Amino acid sequence: MRMSGVVDDVRRLGRFDHVCWAFDDADTFRAQAVTFLAQGLADGQRVWFVGDPDPRVVDALPAASEGAFEVVTTSSTYSSGVEVDADSQVRTYARSTEQALADGFTGLRVATDATPLVRTRGQLEAFTRYEHQVDRYMAGSPFSAMCGYDRGVLGGDAVAELACMHPNANDDATPFRLHAATLPGCAAAIGGELDILTEDLLVKALRRADLRPDPQGELVLDATALTFLDHNRLLQLVGHAEGLGARLVLRTDQPIPRRLVQLMDLPAVRIEAAR
Repeated sequence: MRMSGVVDDVRRLGRFDHVCWAFDDADTFRAQAVTFLAQGLADGQRVWFVGDPDPRVVDALPAASEGAFEVVTTSSTYSSGVEVDADSQVRTYARSTEQALADGFTGLRVATDATPLVRTRGQLEAFTRYEHQVDRYMAGSPFSAMCGYDRGVLGGDAVAELACMHPNANDDATPFRLHAATLPGCAAAIGGELDILTEDLLVKALRRADLRPDPQGELVLDATALTFLDHNRLLQLVGHAEGLGARLVLRTDQPIPRRLVQLMDLPAVRIEAAR
């Protein structure tokens, strides 16, 4: 899939600030990263390519004003060889975004091949938690990122664990997405398809997102983009909410969740119209 098609698709869907790009060769990712960053330059953002200095990236980008584009090494942006500290990393990007605004740009946009940061299971666990946490920052701030992951190095299962924590991912990297919500009062948003094949992945994603019920004791999820939900996955969501001492609330106008709740007579879940 060409990046221009992804731009059109995700803008139509809503959030284009946090994209996972699974790739099979570095040249393909580099080309998509250039397109992503070029759009940032057109929008007046400061843009970074995080990775090894590569003249092909510089040459491929359009002319930019002073300070608008920079190649930043991975080691200067992330702690190399260790598990990411999510709070610290989000603060780092928040400071850089604030500096970009102070320098007259409309925000900060970053493209990075994050494969070296998730090579061990411990790194993967920490980074998936970070992906959700930084997504919450992105949802309300002028900071956007394309996160590249090499399927040949990490394997499809690991990439799916990372991709499902983004509001958008290319191709078939993940069957569903659990990410920060933009609807007021929602703990998170969930979209895509939830069926028997997603059981284990959903368990991991819900745990890593570390969702919190609202003061009324309800775990409210924006499910407007949830296109399929089987009854066992609904029970899985209900069980997760109950484990937090909460009642599950799904905000959606999709007919399947409402019908399932009616057929299964589930008092532990409530369906709300999206608004």
